[in-house]
Amino acid sequence: MFKHLFKPDPVRPFQFVKFLSWSSLVLILASVLALSVFIANYARETIISKNHEFALLLAENLNHQIYQRFTLPTVLGFGRIELKQPAQYERLDQVVNSTIHSFHVQEVRIYDMERSVSYATDQEIVGRIDADDPGITKAIERGEFSFRLKKGMSSWKAMFRFSLEPETVVLRTVYPLRAERRLGIREESIMGILVFTQDITADYKTVIHFQWLIIAGSFAASLILFFLLYMIILRADRVLAMRIAEKERLEKELHQNEKLASMGRTVASIAHEIRNPLGIIRSSSEILYNRARKEGSPNARLLEAIFDESRRLSQTVSDFLDYARPKTPKQDRVDLVRIWQEIFSFLGSEVEGRGVALEKNMPEQLVVHGDKDLLYRAFYNVLSNALQAVPDNGLVRVGVSPGHRPQVTVSDSGPGFEQSMLDKYPEPFYTTKEKGTGLGLAITASIIKNHGGEIILENNESGGGTVRMIFPEERGRD
Repeated sequence: MFKHLFKPDPVRPFQFVKFLSWSSLVLILASVLALSVFIANYARETIISKNHEFALLLAENLNHQIYQRFTLPTVLGFGRIELKQPAQYERLDQVVNSTIHSFHVQEVRIYDMERSVSYATDQEIVGRIDADDPGITKAIERGEFSFRLKKGMSSWKAMFRFSLEPETVVLRTVYPLRAERRLGIREESIMGILVFTQDITADYKTVIHFQWLIIAGSFAASLILFFLLYMIILRADRVLAMRIAEKERLEKELHQNEKLASMGRTVASIAHEIRNPLGIIRSSSEILYNRARKEGSPNARLLEAIFDESRRLSQTVSDFLDYARPKTPKQDRVDLVRIWQEIFSFLGSEVEGRGVALEKNMPEQLVVHGDKDLLYRAFYNVLSNALQAVPDNGLVRVGVSPGHRPQVTVSDSGPGFEQSMLDKYPEPFYTTKEKGTGLGLAITASIIKNHGGEIILENNESGGGTVRMIFPEERGRD
């Protein structure tokens, strides 16, 4: 499948570059996505780490406030701490609520050393025992704090949510409450286990927005760079294609000119050798044929064949010479309509004898600069080909159109041109006729080209072929 992509194509050398550009785009987008995910994950971990630090500071502040504002006054005033007494419980509740105010703390619990809830912002859970909580176990046995992140959905699923509900991401902190070194206490002893939860959904949402910002920005920058690069490649490809087409055209013209030069030399040599003898044979056969026909000789048909073939061969030699050594057209003022009227007069008997309908669409006069004899021959060749292509009782249309670029059109109701060989018809020696030399359209094309015009062959939608001879602009105007 990819074999042709890695094989150099001299005609389209940028195909491989285009393939590399698309492959590079895929790799760049994949790399950008991976880098964005990495950066976003790093940012998420950083945010979570910052929340851990903030939670630890809050836990230390709670520890200090509880010890300073509740533990010491309670011990001094009551002798010991008994949270079952409403006064002590309310005092601790005031200290906790004043400390966590505006810190997005959802719930605070304090466990005793038997894992029982001795205080909670939700009084209904006071007395509950959490025997299997690993964070509490770690705090009691080793005196270490810990964090646990609770997510209501996975990170990938959260990325594709336009909004996150509150409490989607919750941070749970477990911290051992310690007595500070005062009142003769030399070592900090664990008084209980502090557990509180914080809603960090807003911070998590900020990370997701940051992640999408990175992805969108990176993708947009990559697409813009790729688009600019691809436009440069397409532009270079078009310029190179135009240069290759121009080179092929010039090479074709060069080969054609070389062919013409070679054929001109050959034809000149052949014409020099056979033209005079052929003229003698033609004139002699014509005299003998006319004499034998008058006398009723049985050799009349043989002499007629000799005369016809010598005349045809003489015409072929003339065609060779006309194509191999094209004459430079004169720049006289000639009337195209007048030329066509002379052609119609000459071919009128042939048209009427076959019952061919000849439609004419032309103005009273259309003057151009050119060679009357050469244009006569070009128009005659085209009309003659059209008459040969149509069947008896067929139709031929001849149109002469004035305008910015005068145009002569000859259409017929024949079989038309072979679509795949349209560019071959004006070439020398290409013919679809059994007895044709393939020089009629070639000579016509050469004449029109030497007049600065162009010839176009095409097929009609309703059938048949059309030959358009377009003359250069600003000519044919009085």
